[in-house]
Parts: sequence; C-alpha cells; structure tokens
Amino acid sequence: MNEPTSPPDDEFELDLGDARFPGHPEKLDLAERIVEAVLFAAAEPVKADDLKARLPEAIDPELILQRLAERYRHRGVNLMRIAGGWAFQTAPDLAAALTVERTETRKLTRAQIETLSVIAYHQPLTRPEIEEIRGVSLSKGVLDTLLELGWVRPGKRRDAPGRPLTWVTTRTFLTHFGLDSIQDLPGLHELQALGLLDDRDGIAEFAGFSGEEELDLPEPAAPIDADVVAAEDLGGDISPEDER
Repeated sequence: MNEPTSPPDDEFELDLGDARFPGHPEKLDLAERIVEAVLFAAAEPVKADDLKARLPEAIDPELILQRLAERYRHRGVNLMRIAGGWAFQTAPDLAAALTVERTETRKLTRAQIETLSVIAYHQPLTRPEIEEIRGVSLSKGVLDTLLELGWVRPGKRRDAPGRPLTWVTTRTFLTHFGLDSIQDLPGLHELQALGLLDDRDGIAEFAGFSGEEELDLPEPAAPIDADVVAAEDLGGDISPEDER
C-alpha cells in the first residue's frame, strides 16, 4: 500500500482562511522567522511587498505580519503598522520604565564664571553692583544660565530707592561644589596657591580681590522674601558681545 506523498513545493496552496499550512508547517514557521529577523534588522518600517521576495513561494506577507503582530501583542515590543510599513516598537505601557536620565555636562563661559564668583564672594548684591565689580555690563544670558542651573536665586530687595533685587547663591550651589556653607569657600591665598588667580591678567580684580588679607566671606543668605521677581530684574538688553 502506497503512502500518500506531500505535493511538490511549487504545487502547495496556503489556506489563508485559518492560516495553516497543510503538509508544510515548517514553511510557515520559516516565513515568520524570516519576517521577524528582517523587521528587527531594519532601520525603517518595512512594507509587506518588500518581504515577498524573501519568503517561500505562495506565502502571503500580510498574513505573516498579522500573525507576528498577534504574537507580540502582549510582549515588551509590539509589531505596529507605521507610515505604510511595519516595525517593532516598545510597548506604550512600558514607556515610564524605560525613561533614562542623563547628566548633561555644560561648560560655563568666562562671563558666567566671573558673575558666579562675584555673587558667591560678595552676596547679597544687586545687578549694578555685579557690573561695577566686573567692570562690564551684565548680559541677560549670563544670569539666565546661572538661574537655570539653580546656582543663584533672587534674594531680598535692598532697602533703597527702587528697592533693587539682590542675588545670592543657593543650596544647590553648595551641594555641587561640595561646600557645607559659603564660609567654606577658598580664601585668596588658597586660590593663588592653586594657580586659580593671576594678578597679571587681572583675574583677581573681577571678584573684588584687592588685598593680601583673607576674604571676609558673608553670612549665609537669608531666605527669599515673598516679592515676585520683576521682569526688569532679570532682563537687560543683550549686547552684541553677549559673553562679556
């Protein structure tokens, strides 16, 4: 008695109705593996028509894609139809678990370093006082950056005509530079010993270092009052030489 034989590869027909491959289940498995590999390796969504040439004959790529989409429906990645093609994407409900926080290193300009130093060693002081010590006008972007970093904040308003706003350093400033209080800031001799001050370049003057005595550092800044910071306190025209 002759055993039934499977039809040749070029004669089989795929039942698209229930997605079975009578006599050739291995071809369906192979097609799924091929499509899965192509999609994982692709940099852009893959169209169904572009998969035809890679699959065994008579395999409908749309059928395979639908099967894979169902297989990955509850996995960490989902097979999604995007821009007319198909691509694997992270499951939307896992977005929070995949959030990555990175520390961005930012290099301060000379103007920002000088301004921060002036505030740190002479706080609380007003914007005009900062400009007087530095000897140049203060560009808007300088304080904006220091505020964004959280290293300076508005202090109490000076009891003077116009009640100008003062500027002080913050707890974040102390934390970043490893200081317990502003009393721990290095003095004049320490800065010179470290090579951070060079009188020949006039670097010492910008922070108000004028004598040989140790710096008389201010007491920690008092908490900010309830005054709202006015726009003009943060503003100022941006000069062409914004980084002065």
